Order: sequence, then structure tokens, then C-alpha cells
Amino acid sequence: MPTAEATTTSSISRDGVAVIVRHPADGAPVVQYWGAGLGPLDAGDLAALVDADHRQTPPGTLDAAWRPSLVPAEPDGWPGRPGVQLVRDGVPLIPRWRRDSVTAGEHEIVSRIVDSAAGLRLTTRLHLEPGGLLGVRHTVTSDHSDLEVQWVEPTLPVPTRADDVLTFSGRWTREKAPRRTPLGRGSTARQTRRGRPGHDQPWLLALSDGPARNRDGEIWAVHLAWSADVTYRTDRLPDQPTLLGAGELLRAGEIRLAPGDEYSSPTAWFAWSDAGLDGIGARFHTYLRSRERHPRAPRPLVLNTWEAVYFDHDPATVARLAERAAEIGVERFVLDDGWFPARRDDTRGLGDWSVDRSVWPDGLEPLAGRVRELGMQFGLWFEPEMVSLDSDLAREHPDWLLHDPVQVPSPGGLSWRTQYVLDLARPEAYAYLLERMGALVGGLGLAFVKWDHNRDLVDARHDGRPGVHVQTVAALRLMAELKARFPGLEIESCSSGGARCDLGVLEVADRVWASDSNDAVERQDIQRWTELLLPPELIGAHAGPPTAHSSGRTVDLSFRLATSLTGSAGFEWNVLECDEAEVARLRRFAGLYRELRPLLHTGTVVHSDVRDPALRVRGVVAEDRSAGVWTVATVASMEDARPEPVRLPGLDPRRRYRVRVRDEVGTAKWGWVTPPWLTAGEVVLTGRVLERVGLQIPALWPQQALVLHVTAV
Repeated sequence: MPTAEATTTSSISRDGVAVIVRHPADGAPVVQYWGAGLGPLDAGDLAALVDADHRQTPPGTLDAAWRPSLVPAEPDGWPGRPGVQLVRDGVPLIPRWRRDSVTAGEHEIVSRIVDSAAGLRLTTRLHLEPGGLLGVRHTVTSDHSDLEVQWVEPTLPVPTRADDVLTFSGRWTREKAPRRTPLGRGSTARQTRRGRPGHDQPWLLALSDGPARNRDGEIWAVHLAWSADVTYRTDRLPDQPTLLGAGELLRAGEIRLAPGDEYSSPTAWFAWSDAGLDGIGARFHTYLRSRERHPRAPRPLVLNTWEAVYFDHDPATVARLAERAAEIGVERFVLDDGWFPARRDDTRGLGDWSVDRSVWPDGLEPLAGRVRELGMQFGLWFEPEMVSLDSDLAREHPDWLLHDPVQVPSPGGLSWRTQYVLDLARPEAYAYLLERMGALVGGLGLAFVKWDHNRDLVDARHDGRPGVHVQTVAALRLMAELKARFPGLEIESCSSGGARCDLGVLEVADRVWASDSNDAVERQDIQRWTELLLPPELIGAHAGPPTAHSSGRTVDLSFRLATSLTGSAGFEWNVLECDEAEVARLRRFAGLYRELRPLLHTGTVVHSDVRDPALRVRGVVAEDRSAGVWTVATVASMEDARPEPVRLPGLDPRRRYRVRVRDEVGTAKWGWVTPPWLTAGEVVLTGRVLERVGLQIPALWPQQALVLHVTAV
């Protein structure tokens, strides 16, 4: 073991979070502490903190090793899942790390360790971003012969009192479904193998001291910023601290490093909170909003044509739809799937990115011009990473597919939306897409691209090897290059809805499509859990037609509009079918959205803890706590005839606030008992009363919502 003099200690802190790292001369760095801020600490304080740590004494199982390093390994006495697994000549490497250098700044620690005999270098960057969000990334470099990287997974220790797990699953049109369980013992890995995160992606893994609540309690969480296959892991062992971590899932032979090559893990974002899930969300939101590339312009009200016309493109009808959209107050008009050759259904045409002149004889230029003439931005749907076998592109370049040729076409009985994957890591395919998409973006003056991704990458093969990693890197690079060529272009990440909305794709995309479900009942929870990480301005949230195509459920317009208001709002609906009263309602909603979005898209998102499983209470509070907007919604019949009062958290307890219902979305329906404040139209109460006592609400019928506007007086 190194002597005390051979060990150095560094620390960083920001926005209520502290990280302390010990750097032994022999071995990898050890995170001694991660959690609540500890105030100023000098060198003596750090040394005392390390000395106060728990160590074994003989006759323990091990004489000293209790706390795993940043790259835990079996030779260090770690009996759990290794943090890094490397193979050379078919044999796992067991690095013997030595400290090479440590650089520590106010918010960043960069550690470099080496194994000279094995020709290995590992650089770890820990950085605290605004909001106290901690990023951890490992970079492995091979200096000798070829090296296979099997996995590299950043991990951090959490207290053993964190014994409850929150993670996520789901399916198409039901993304981000929370799963709560006790923390299992031993080493547990939750993995995805879809070539994209998927509808059942873990999304986030959180450990909490007791069941996770919205407004209180300690939580330690991790999210991997990677748009493909992942491993989320926990190690709960009887003689070690609990570990929490995540990394890219790599298939055998996928990453091989020649001498001088390096592999960097995706950034694992770690968040600690003592203010429950809202505290976790606040750290992610603060970081995302702090980035230079975060969209600053007001999020436009959108109309997307998919559920309005599907594949039935008629230029005159689409033009009338644009005119009706402008009449309502829509600010961005997006033409969805169906504009390119042979695309009368979803079995043909993908890859042939030119305008179908049999449907659009004059091209899309007249529509684009008319949309801008009406005062709206114009956007267009693409699915660049996919290709139909029934397409000119596939017939001309069958070798451009990201598949084993013996699997094309798919075996009988197996189909993935009758489409295949285009190998973007092949330079010719990448160049083709960049040229075709660039010509359309520039020629049509597109302000927005809806970038879809509708199938899993099953058995993806690039040059005979697993190809998910290189495909994902190429797709993100293509997005970035298009945005660099066309400043101001915005991209929405859609993947059959919300199957790709991680912080990795948001390094280049400007918002996500949370779900293909426009059933507002389902959307209440999908959007709530999507905004656990993403602020609402990044989450596409459209009002659909009365009966949702994804569920068959019919929902009142008022509930659909109130739900859309909780994100980046818009419509996925043939509004030509609306009567005069509905058009007037939509105009009022558009005005309300424009009025409230400066608050909705900059404020702090809060969620009340409620007992009734039918009730959802979600709000946004202005940064200076001068105002807030809450949506009080029911997704089923309420349990009690006299519902629990709803508490409105986050306001200044000393200020007085006026609360009123904004009925531009429509009037909610409830039973025969109406609280007096609703009859009067408003009530004035202190922030402390609103948070501690709350407001009595009526027994709302199922699928009803109140939009409450709270302003300081």
C-alpha cells in the first residue's frame, strides 16, 4: 500500500455538491465522497476525512481494501462487476495502475494513470457543471499491440442506506414507465440491445434513502449520455460501498484499438439531491439550460401534419391546412412522412430523398413559400438512418446496408417495419445523405427537421463486425454537420416517439418527440418522467385529435390542451375538421401559450406529492418566484368525493399570491360541490399556505384539468 505521503487528495464543489478524490501513487483514483456540499476544506480537513474512513484490521477478509477505485477490479479486492474490461490476444488484461498526473481546477479533476508494462493509459475527467451535475468520462489508450475494449463503465460510490431503486421501462406509446423496487444484492446489470436506447430504456437509474418522493429525501442517480446500447449497473455487496454506474454496451469485437488509438466512454451524468426527484430534475435542467447551444428563442407553437393527412398528400389540402394553422396562431408548420417517391405507405421509398413529383408536381417550394408568407417556419420529416429495400437507393447500393447480407431480406416471419438500416459509417452513404439533406434544407429554407428513427438495429454489421457504435457516432456527426452548414436549423430527435431522447443526442438535437402517443392521459405520465431529465422546452407535446390513434381513447379538448401546455406545445391533428367554436378555442390557447411560455420554459419545474393515484399536480415557478403555473389533472376517477387539497410548492413563503384558473384551454368538469374560491374566480394566499395547506379542489371528473395561474400581489 502507498504511504500517506504518496497519496494526494483533490476536491471540487459547485451548487451544493462536493466531490473528493484520493489519488494513490499505486492504483487508480478513489472517490472518497460524493454528495452534499461540505463547505471550505483545507488540506488538513481532506486528510482527516480520508483518515476517518472505515478500514479493516486483521483478521479481516482483506487487510485494508474497503473502498473501490474509479475503475474497480478484482486484483484490488473488488468482488463485484469490474469497472473496465480489456482483452489482448484473447486474454483479459489486469492493469497495474500507477498515478501519472492529476490536474484539479475549481470544478474539474483530470486524473491520468498508466500501466507502462501493458502499454495502457487511462484518463478520467470528473467535472461539476452548473446545477451541481457531475459528469464522469474514462478514456482508454493503447500504446502497445491491439486491444479489445469490452466495457468501460464510470461508477461512483453511494451510501448503503440508499436501498430503493427507481428505473424505467415501457413500450411504444407508453415510454418512461417508472419501476420501483428494493435494491437487489450482488452485482446487477440492466442492459439494452436495440441499437438505440429504446422505448423500454432504463432512462435513469436512481437509488434513494427510502422510496423516492418528489419533494424530499436523498437520491443518487445516473444517466448515460449515449444514443444506443447501454448498461446500467449497481453493486450492493456486504463488505464494500454500494456502486452506481453506467456505460456503453459493446458487442464482442466491436471496439479494437490499434497502437495509439483511444476509446472514450460516453459521459455518465451523476446527480445527487436531498430535495427528492425535483432536486434531481433541477440539476439536469440547470445544466442543460446553461449550455451555449440551448435554444434561446421562444419555442414556437407547432403543427405537424402526420395525424392530419398521414401518407395522403394533396398539395391543395396541405396548403389549406397551413392556412388554418396560421389562422389559429401556429408558428412552425412541419410536413411529415409521405413527400418522397413511392411513399404511399410505410413499405417503400426510404432512402430516396427527393420530392415525389407525381404528388407534388411543382415540388415543395410553393408550399414552403406559402408557409413563410403566412408568417410560419417550415419544417420537414426525414428518416435518414433507414432504407427500404423497395427504393432506388437500395437497388443501386445493396452493399450500403448495415446488415449481414444473409439477413437481407429478413427471414420469413421477422420484420422490423419492413425497413432496414443504412450504414452511415460507410463514407459514400454518409456523403449521399449529407448532400441530399443539405440540398433540401438549403433549397427549401428549412428551419426545422424532424429526424425519425423507427426500428431497432438488430445484428448491425459494419465491415463484418458489430456496427452499432460506429453507426451512432456517424448519425450524431451527420446531425452536427448539417447544423454547422445551416446555422439556425433545429433538429427534433424522434425515434418511434421517445426511443432516443438521451443527453447524447441532445448534444446536437434541439428537442425530442416524447412519444407517438397523443393520448393526453398517457402523455401526463410520459411527459412527467421525460422532464425528470429534460426541461419542458425540449419536449415536444402536441394536442392530438379527439380520439387518439394510438389508444382509441376519446378525451376532451380542454384536457388535451392543458397537457400540451406542459411542454413545447403544438398540434398533431387535422384542424380543418374543427368547427368555428373549436378554432376559436385553439386561438385562445395559442395566445395563452405565447403569454405563459417565458415562464413555462425558464422556470423551476415542481411536482406535488399526492396520495390519490388518479391525481397529477405539476407546476413551473418563475426564477424570482414572482409567479407560477400549475396543471392539476385527473387520469381516472378520484378516490374521494372530497379530494385532498393540492399543495403548490416552490413559492416564496412570505409573499402573497393571487390564484386564478386560466380557462382558455376550456372549462374543466367536476361534481356538484364547488369550493368557494372557484366560484369567486380567485383567491389570495401566502406562499407558505399554498405549499403547506394547499388549495381545496373539486372532485374533478376523469380526464379533466385545471390550469392555475399564480401571481404575486
